[in-house]
Amino acid sequence: MGDPKKSRRKWQGPRHPWRKESLVSELALLGKYGLRNKRELWTAATNLKSFRERASEILAIEDPEVRAAEEKKLIQRLSSLGLMSEEAVLDNVLGLSVENILDRRLQSVVMKLGFAATPYQSRQLIVHGHVLLDGRRVTSPGYMVKRDEEPKITCDIKLASPEAAQQEA
Repeated sequence: MGDPKKSRRKWQGPRHPWRKESLVSELALLGKYGLRNKRELWTAATNLKSFRERASEILAIEDPEVRAAEEKKLIQRLSSLGLMSEEAVLDNVLGLSVENILDRRLQSVVMKLGFAATPYQSRQLIVHGHVLLDGRRVTSPGYMVKRDEEPKITCDIKLASPEAAQQEA
C-alpha cells in the first residue's frame, strides 16, 4: 500500500501568545463560536492567512492574462466556500476576517439553520452523528460548508424545544 503521507500541522499559533488583547479577543471568539480550544481558532486564522497570501502573490504577477486567470480561480474557490460573492475582487480577499471563516464551519451553519440553539449544542449534534450532509453523516464540527451544500444539511433527530413541550402539555 505504501507509506502514508506525513501529516503536518494545519495551524500556526500566535507570535506573541501572552498579549492580553489577543487573549481577550481569542476567548471571546471561542465563546461566540463554541470552539473546543484555541487550536481550532488558529486553524481558521491560518486558512485566512493562506488566502490572503495567495491574493498578495496574484497581485504581484505582472502578466495581465495570467493574473486575471489566477484571480478568477481564487475568487471562484472563495465564492464556492461562501466567503465572497462572484463579483468580488482581490482587494475584498484582503478584507476577510477570521469571523468569516468561522461562520462557514459546519458547527456555525447548523446553529444558523436552527437545528441547535447554541454553538455548543450544534457541536454536540455533529459529534454524536445526528447531522447529515446530503445523506452522509459528518462528525467534524470544523468541516467547511460550501455554498451549494448548505441546503442539503439535515438533522435526523428532533429537538424538544420549550415551546413544543408547552404545546403538548
